[in-house]
Amino acid sequence: MKKLVVAFGLLLSFNAFAEYGLNMTEGVTSISRDIYGLHMMVFWVSVVIAIVVFGAMFYSLYAHRQSKGAVAANFHESTKAELVWTIVPIIILIGMAIPASKVLIDLEDTTKAEMSVKITGHQWKWQYDYPQEGISFISNLSQGSRDAVNGTDAGREKADNYLLDVDKRLVLPVDTSIRFLITSNDVIHNWWVRDFGVKQDANPGFINDAWAKIDKIGTYRGQCAELCGKDHGFMPIVVDVVSKADYKKWVSKQQAAAAAAVASASKTWSKADLMAKGKTIYNANCAACHKADGSGMPPVFPAMKGSVIANGTAAGHINIVLHGKGAMPTFKMLGDSDLAAVMTYERNAFGNTGSVVQPSDVKSAR
Repeated sequence: MKKLVVAFGLLLSFNAFAEYGLNMTEGVTSISRDIYGLHMMVFWVSVVIAIVVFGAMFYSLYAHRQSKGAVAANFHESTKAELVWTIVPIIILIGMAIPASKVLIDLEDTTKAEMSVKITGHQWKWQYDYPQEGISFISNLSQGSRDAVNGTDAGREKADNYLLDVDKRLVLPVDTSIRFLITSNDVIHNWWVRDFGVKQDANPGFINDAWAKIDKIGTYRGQCAELCGKDHGFMPIVVDVVSKADYKKWVSKQQAAAAAAVASASKTWSKADLMAKGKTIYNANCAACHKADGSGMPPVFPAMKGSVIANGTAAGHINIVLHGKGAMPTFKMLGDSDLAAVMTYERNAFGNTGSVVQPSDVKSAR
């Protein structure tokens, strides 16, 4: 019985390890498949070299061992041997360099792009802009994952795509050559989607580019691959690749939502509406540093509860949120109504008694 239990445990272990591959991911883009093909070519060349070198070494150890009375040869130079071990590696390196150069050149060639997406890294979220379509939004870690972070181990195990889901996904059309313009608003980030074969640094003050033509409809996930601060592990990437027809529908929907957001910024909101909207925005953008209960993490991230700023003048509060201060970055990327809502929430939640902030107040302060 004991042996049966051990065997069953080993079987479960093997099933768990089966989820982890030992090789690269082939991916769903032409460039990712080229990288995979280059990797496999170099791998098999290395295997052949290892077989030849170690085969010759082990044969020599066996065939010329001392027990057979082998006597070591005494020579100092061999022009033939020197030519062989110089020319053969050169041929091998040239043979690998030619396809490698083609792949590297292809990696940098974004001239055939049919559309562009600008990607900006923030601590700790991604901003996506579609210049041609006039769409812009922020992608944060999903609230489900945020709740699981502060929950139990059992809750984290049950959470779907724990730390790998977002509230707003990047949407791209299938069979379309897409140029990614990648930069950062604060520190160095890295936008990495394994299945696309795209991994590019997001450097503040610079724009790096990459491209991909995705062949398969589906959902693909990635992560920030550059240590960028305390919540580095909480800024995942989720991309929905859809048909071209569905992409057009999505674009129309987003453009309508953007127009509605502009219109909403010109109206006067009730305090209740601002508070309801502000809580969601606070949890997505502010709770990581100032905590969901407003207690903060002093002295770097002060508490919102009893805050001099939140209970002070609205103008001072707006100025800090728009322009940042110390470790706090600017939040200009959010819309006027979003900023008005989150500041109203901060000024009236946690026992604070600050005033209401309207979108028009934010707009005039920009």
